[in-house]
Amino acid sequence: MNDTSTFDDLRNRLVDEIITKRPLPAPIERALRTVRRDLHLPGLDPADAYTNRAVTIKDNPDGPLALSCASVPSTVAMMLAQLAPQPGDHILEVGAGTGYNAALLAELVGHEGKVTTVDIDPGVVLHARQALNRTGYEHVRVMEHDGLKGAPQHAPYTRMIATVGLWDVPASWWQQLADGGRLVLPLRWRGQARSVALTRQGDTLVSDGMELCGFVPIIGQTGERTTELADGTVRLHHDQDQPVGPDQLAEVLSTPPIELWSQARVGSEETFDGIWLRATASDDAVCRIEVTSKALDEGVRCPAIPGRSPALVSGSSLAYLIAERDNADPERPSRLGAAGYGPDGAALARTLIAHIAAWSADRAAAPHMTIHPAGTADVTLPEGHAIDKEDSRVVLSFAMART
Repeated sequence: MNDTSTFDDLRNRLVDEIITKRPLPAPIERALRTVRRDLHLPGLDPADAYTNRAVTIKDNPDGPLALSCASVPSTVAMMLAQLAPQPGDHILEVGAGTGYNAALLAELVGHEGKVTTVDIDPGVVLHARQALNRTGYEHVRVMEHDGLKGAPQHAPYTRMIATVGLWDVPASWWQQLADGGRLVLPLRWRGQARSVALTRQGDTLVSDGMELCGFVPIIGQTGERTTELADGTVRLHHDQDQPVGPDQLAEVLSTPPIELWSQARVGSEETFDGIWLRATASDDAVCRIEVTSKALDEGVRCPAIPGRSPALVSGSSLAYLIAERDNADPERPSRLGAAGYGPDGAALARTLIAHIAAWSADRAAAPHMTIHPAGTADVTLPEGHAIDKEDSRVVLSFAMART
């Protein structure tokens, strides 16, 4: 297939699909209709290049997650809308991928703007450089560089965007983002992730939006931990500051769970990840549980989503989100509850039910987030729930929440 009009039709059809579900600012829609994603994915059938899915460009020999991939186009569009690039902006992108996102950024900042994209993997850098040259974006700067260090030689930047998952905002980025500049990154905390849009206000990053997302994690950040239970068939994914370990939880799944049910119900296509997000704004026991098919076969109670459901852990006890379809309400056929294990399993399950109820009362609500440099004194932090990371302190609050 080499008919340019056919490529245009495929691309426009994809953009039409994206904007039907999420309207976009006109400049971003134009950029998506202009940049050819297929030329950043050579060898892939054009029909596949213009489907709304991620494409792996480099496998990871050491794990299930790819080392690099072309992100889902609708997620790309969503993050560009969060970033809101303007003509003349100076942008740093961390995670070069295929070069496609950098090409979109180049369209958005225009001839007066500058785009620098960095990646730690030389093969990914080469792929991005060749694709950008092939598509007419030779002026985009592509660097083989550790993204955790940014690119200080070309700072300051008016906008920065990460297309890899971050557990923390690296200390090196603070001085590279201009005051008043904007940062968009897929940030992980308490086992879940959101694409967070932030503006630098002096020594504080202030959020004005969060969107559900999932990205390959950046190389070099090790703040997340995995605790294996039941011979590795159940895994808890948690932050380094959370006292979760296999010793106290070794027997937690050995007895039947206590099940409690909330009044909240969800539709077949309705997301309930907001329960998780809501809980992280007040509860340090929150993490992620992953239950394999082997564990399910051996009798472990199925979480709401086996691979990624919110859980609460305290001492030798555990509770996690469960769902059950009963069709009592055709529009919302599934009810939500909690399964508790261990001596305090019932209490943890009741706490999780309270988180479900709080979410259900305002399902679109998202917490307000501020991020502060590590070492910021407690007395100077705003009101809210603080989570400490290596290079920063994150504060979440629903008192100042924006939806």
